[in-house]
Amino acid sequence: MNARFVGEPTRIAGLLLLRRLPLVDTRGSFERLFCAQELAVFGHPGVVAQANRSCTTRVGAVRGMHFQHAPHGDWKVISCTHGAVHDVIVDLRRGSPTFLQWQAIELAEDEQNSLLVPPGCAHGFQVLRGPAEMIYLHSQPYVPAADAGVRADDPRLAINWPLAICERSPRDESHPFLDATFAGFSP
Repeated sequence: MNARFVGEPTRIAGLLLLRRLPLVDTRGSFERLFCAQELAVFGHPGVVAQANRSCTTRVGAVRGMHFQHAPHGDWKVISCTHGAVHDVIVDLRRGSPTFLQWQAIELAEDEQNSLLVPPGCAHGFQVLRGPAEMIYLHSQPYVPAADAGVRADDPRLAINWPLAICERSPRDESHPFLDATFAGFSP
């Protein structure tokens, strides 16, 4: 049997919870974090242009909500390989049936789960059990001029963080709030 994924739809259009099906034997386990062929079925272009790792030590700390503007919007496969996080995706895509809705899913080292995030969605997380190590596989490289974000505490989004936010970066605190005229971005 080959290690593989099972994709479960979420309430955000195009966002999938990926259940990794590990191979387990007396030595431990083996699981696949990325497979272009398997993820193509879900719309992923099959390219990993950049891989990133973050480690966040403080429980309650928040990173995000980040995305890149078109034409640099990217698919992301996001996994927590140590600790646990409250992972949040916000749909910022103009015309999406789930525009401005958010989905929270716990990602944890012992859950064997990942998220497949489509372009045009912002991503962030809060540490529930630290240190939390996150692996991000991006279909596009980081482009500073396309870098963007929204506030994790934006009242228009009303994200329900399970813990009080105890720490954010100055960059994340400087993202703008969405005003009433915000109509979304092209992915």
